[in-house]
Amino acid sequence: MDNLNRDTSCCFTGHRPEKLARTEAEVRAALKTAILEAFGDGYNTFITGMAQGVDTWAGEEVIGLKNSGADVFLVCAIPYKAKTGGWQKSRRDEYERLINAADSVVYISDDYYMGVHQRRDRWMVDNSARVIAVYDGAPGGTRWTVNYARSEGVELVLL
Repeated sequence: MDNLNRDTSCCFTGHRPEKLARTEAEVRAALKTAILEAFGDGYNTFITGMAQGVDTWAGEEVIGLKNSGADVFLVCAIPYKAKTGGWQKSRRDEYERLINAADSVVYISDDYYMGVHQRRDRWMVDNSARVIAVYDGAPGGTRWTVNYARSEGVELVLL
């Protein structure tokens, strides 16, 4: 998938599991509903930033929709190539399953540097017409992405 159509692309942002006030099951249910609504609204390409928690759960929900026969595409936008260093094995396995199931994988950088996650988030928003965000107002990368989407006039769905 070399050319993304921004008009039919949607990306995700959200907190890591330890920062969420809701359970994984609650967040996944909300993501599934938002993804189905986006698909019903004509979005067929979904971009995940591949961070633990919301990003990977959203990616898994997209793959579930794809496996049910829906004509959807998953793009994994990865900040840098050695992203999973230090992750638990179960999280690394989840990550690898998504990479293998994705239609496209985009690496923002070969190496880590200060600001690479923000650059990934900017890339996702710049290539999407809708952002689905699991966001509670807390500071961090999710807040930055939500504010950037607002400043760019990108539709925002807050869960």
